[in-house]
Amino acid sequence: MSCHVVFTDSREYAESASINNRAPFKESTQVGGCCVTGSFPSSNMAWTKYQLFLAGLMLTTGSINTLSAKWADMFSAKGCHGNPEHSFSHPFVQAVGMFLGEFSCLAVFYILLFHDKRSPEPRMNVGQSFNPLLFFPPAMCDMTATSIMYVALNMTSASSFQMLRGAVIIFTGLLSVAFLGRRLAPSQWLGIFITILGLVVVGLADFVSGHRDDSHKITDVITGDLLIIMAQIIVSVQMVLEEKFVYKHDVHPLRAVGTEGLFGFVVLSLLLIPMYFIHVGDFSDNPRQVLEDALDAFCQIGYKPLILLALLGNTVSIAFFNFAGISVTKEISATTRMVLDSLRTLVIWVVSLALGWEKFHGLQVLGFLVLLTGTALYNGLHRPLLARIPWCATRMNLDDEGSDAERERLLNEGRVPASEDT
Repeated sequence: MSCHVVFTDSREYAESASINNRAPFKESTQVGGCCVTGSFPSSNMAWTKYQLFLAGLMLTTGSINTLSAKWADMFSAKGCHGNPEHSFSHPFVQAVGMFLGEFSCLAVFYILLFHDKRSPEPRMNVGQSFNPLLFFPPAMCDMTATSIMYVALNMTSASSFQMLRGAVIIFTGLLSVAFLGRRLAPSQWLGIFITILGLVVVGLADFVSGHRDDSHKITDVITGDLLIIMAQIIVSVQMVLEEKFVYKHDVHPLRAVGTEGLFGFVVLSLLLIPMYFIHVGDFSDNPRQVLEDALDAFCQIGYKPLILLALLGNTVSIAFFNFAGISVTKEISATTRMVLDSLRTLVIWVVSLALGWEKFHGLQVLGFLVLLTGTALYNGLHRPLLARIPWCATRMNLDDEGSDAERERLLNEGRVPASEDT
């Protein structure tokens, strides 16, 4: 799931800033396929227990999300009509489960809204009225990209899957220049270039390790890696659509995630019907060799209930991951969310090694570090260090002013009055 989240309900932060003589600041960053923007106060205070809980929840559930999906792929069980035992290869069924988890964010939104309305002083900003169909095109991009990535996860390792998703900043940066008229900073161009190098290193690591790994054929590994990168192009299109048409609307982030999850869940569930009859030959691992055999998936779950546990882990974790990620951005900062998302890749890789799902390869470590450097540069993690240098601090202030003017221009292009949104 990727999204564009905008926080505007920052009264408590503004009040805190005025009390402590701190000026609020705006922050925008690229987080695991999610562009997040918010207004927060600059603060050097230590984290509270609640903030630590949110950070831990995001890191844990984000890791479980990928690991549980890979765990489901590793099961084998009998299918329908007496079919012999075969691997659980049902990426589209898994994608439906993930969208169900995102859809649950809509329920969380209305629960929070109900609780807020009953409080003496409601503080929740529900946003303006909007046409839900506004989220349909981004949701279809999300559905397509997610389905492709689950297909790819069957072919490659969980750690490579997570690392290669970093390619999203390359295509998002290029598309934002082409279609949004954005001007990228030199550090962002450098970050994109370094990310490309990181992808090459990770791909090389998969190619080398593929000859030593019996669990995946080398052709499957390469195909899986290419599918992941292809999916990131679609994710980038989704993010540009969201920024161009959704960003100007003040929509609560949980409501945005839940609405896209609703569209994805309904449409993909309906598509499972024609997929049951579309033959794709050796590309599919199910006995009937169709694009997706949902009935076979349910039969395998019946024979091996542990598969259901893995699927539920994927569904529940994506719901908590979205909630925790949004809360981390609001309570701490978008940069913290980006750092935690990068740590998630490390956790997935370490757990995969510990469980024996993968073998250690030095090139993967190098690839991870290069990707981390590229992502950090693109998202401006170097800025706090450069801010200590007077000349660099002045240049950064000028860049910030230009960025604010550009954001205002994007907002003013096609801004729709609230009365026309309903």
